Amino acid sequence: MIEIIEKAKMQHALTKQEIIALLEVPAIDEELAAAADAVRQKYVGDEVHLRGLIEFSNVCGRTCRYCGLRGANKNLKRYRMEPETILDLARKAAGYGYKTLVLQSGEDAYYTAPKMEHIIREIKKLDLALTLSIGEKTTEEYRAYKRAGADRYLLRIETTNSELYKNMHPGMSLENRLRCLNDLKLLGYEVGTGCLVGLPGQTLAMLADDILFFKAIDADMIGIGPFIPNQDTPLAGEAGGTFELARRVMAIIRLVLPDINIPATTAMETLNKNGRIIGLQSGANVVMPNVTEGEYRKLYALYPGKICMNDTPAHCRRCITGKIQGIGRQIASSQGNRKKFAKE
Repeated sequence: MIEIIEKAKMQHALTKQEIIALLEVPAIDEELAAAADAVRQKYVGDEVHLRGLIEFSNVCGRTCRYCGLRGANKNLKRYRMEPETILDLARKAAGYGYKTLVLQSGEDAYYTAPKMEHIIREIKKLDLALTLSIGEKTTEEYRAYKRAGADRYLLRIETTNSELYKNMHPGMSLENRLRCLNDLKLLGYEVGTGCLVGLPGQTLAMLADDILFFKAIDADMIGIGPFIPNQDTPLAGEAGGTFELARRVMAIIRLVLPDINIPATTAMETLNKNGRIIGLQSGANVVMPNVTEGEYRKLYALYPGKICMNDTPAHCRRCITGKIQGIGRQIASSQGNRKKFAKE
């Protein structure tokens, strides 16, 4: 196992069987994390990039079986922010010192392309990098957002296994998800994707295929989260993923894609009280604090136990800054583009 880790550390390439072997053996977790941390330090340095997250609508027309925002969930109070509310939060985030904003929502048809273009243009006046995470759109919509100034797009594939994808996403197709990712690449976005770890029916071989897919498309950001069952979904009774396996997947991704951006995700801290800091010590270099305010924070209910529900954006900024500095890392002062996109 140590030889495989060393190969990945030096060559940034692994076979499917080598990835499966690393995923199978918890005993080498610390060695794997240390190797990923060394590669992170070499390629992207010790700065941690903060992305301010605005969850602007929990309305969703999809029925993904794992997600609390699924349209069939009648137990969730729905909300959508008007453009001026979104822009007010964006201005506040800029005031807190964020260099990048992430606008995230369910797949809500209320936000037409013209509405989104207006929001994007106004946010770009704040001299912020902007990531959109608003789901599957047409090629023309993606083009319109890019023309308006959007820099990055996050669209997690969740799984590259066609049968598992179909089972988890009623009425959706893996082919269209892949079309979206390809469109985003061709349009010049920095493209983020990722997967859920621990989905019912998922195997280590499937996770290995996911990792190889991320490598094949040369994704610019990869977000990894453990599957956490939501009581208001069809998967309420399932076991869920583990922090340990999610961390292992994340570390391997850093080894094979050494210069990309990798967030230490909120979901990881939901399962482990030190999850984001452990993630930052296992290959991650990004954290996405929530800058959404008030009741909206509680209503964006992807999964139960989500951290920081009662915190203010200002408190979140101070808290994560202290934690990052506590492990000898610094908050980045740049927008954190992947080097091949660097404009700074």
